[in-house]
Amino acid sequence: MEGISESRKALDHPMIALPSHDELVEQLFVRDLKLYVMQQLEPVQAGLAQVEQAGLAGTATNNRVADLRERMESRESFRSWMALKRESQRQLWSAVAGSVERQAEELEALAKIVEPKGSVRVDAAFVAPDYVTQGDIHLMPGGNQLDDGSLLQGAVMDRGGAVYMLGRNGGMLNDLRGQTAIAHVLTRCPQIAPERVLDMGCGIGTSTVPAARAFPKAEIHAIDVGASILRYAHARAEHLGAAIHFSQQNAERTDFADASFDVVYSCILFHESSPEAVQAILAESRRLLTPGGLAVHLEVPLLHDNSDPWVELSGELEAQYNNEPNWRGALTADYPALFAAAGFHDIEAGYQATSLDARSGPFRFGAKSEGVFRSWFVASGVA
Repeated sequence: MEGISESRKALDHPMIALPSHDELVEQLFVRDLKLYVMQQLEPVQAGLAQVEQAGLAGTATNNRVADLRERMESRESFRSWMALKRESQRQLWSAVAGSVERQAEELEALAKIVEPKGSVRVDAAFVAPDYVTQGDIHLMPGGNQLDDGSLLQGAVMDRGGAVYMLGRNGGMLNDLRGQTAIAHVLTRCPQIAPERVLDMGCGIGTSTVPAARAFPKAEIHAIDVGASILRYAHARAEHLGAAIHFSQQNAERTDFADASFDVVYSCILFHESSPEAVQAILAESRRLLTPGGLAVHLEVPLLHDNSDPWVELSGELEAQYNNEPNWRGALTADYPALFAAAGFHDIEAGYQATSLDARSGPFRFGAKSEGVFRSWFVASGVA
């Protein structure tokens, strides 16, 4: 099973839920169904889209993607492909949730850390922003904000994320984006030795642990909207030996004092927020940074870097049917302008080569994407 191992040693941390034989078979079925939809059916639709695009050539239009979508939606095979795409995602969470629930007691016991290096702080009065609560992001039932007093939503997110990404995002550690964001910090500032670092929208901490490992002398903080996923993130980090302080907060307005951090970063946070939230998060990043501090925000590739309407339409369908609330807004934003409006200088926007280990590089950053999962869009600026 490429990219997915069931050995706890190979997984590097014991918090991830391990499936029984039958549960693994079900998860493998979902993985293979997603691969079939992605690798066998989607290329057929891409070929049909080329035919439709040829038919649109020479027509006057202000929205070629919308025109292409209208033509594609008239095809039964396209509608069937979309239905399978969504259903495979629904089945993923169903398969993972049952396995996690069976292991609830064991996972809760593993989360009881006798002498924790870090901490977790949740807020019973916390209200998640509307863009988080209006739809279950990635179709995960209950969404990121679900809190039943346990850590199981975090366990579902961790295991589901590994299956969802088919092992391409760092296997079960799912940490390529965090490694890449920190590699960008080191690309810009090779000698940086931050005293305090903040990860915004940390989820289960896959993006945060790389910072703790790259900067072992720094005090690492991480925030997110979900209490359950934060409890899990804390336990996961402790088992990985990372001292991280997690807290339940909205990245648009935190309770940290001005100039609290030397580095503030996020990984694929913006496309799960709103256009207004992106501006607020950048302003909060600026407020939280010490003079000369660095803000780094990593996203999926921008839509305007693609010239193929089918690529853009595919992204829009993913956003619509997989509940990505700000996909178009985040992927069409003018990040240099947004960073400048927030008060940053020395702003850079481009593609950071994917890193398996931030300290080992590659420290390669440029204007062009090296391809999906081979590089990530990153915007950064100095306070």
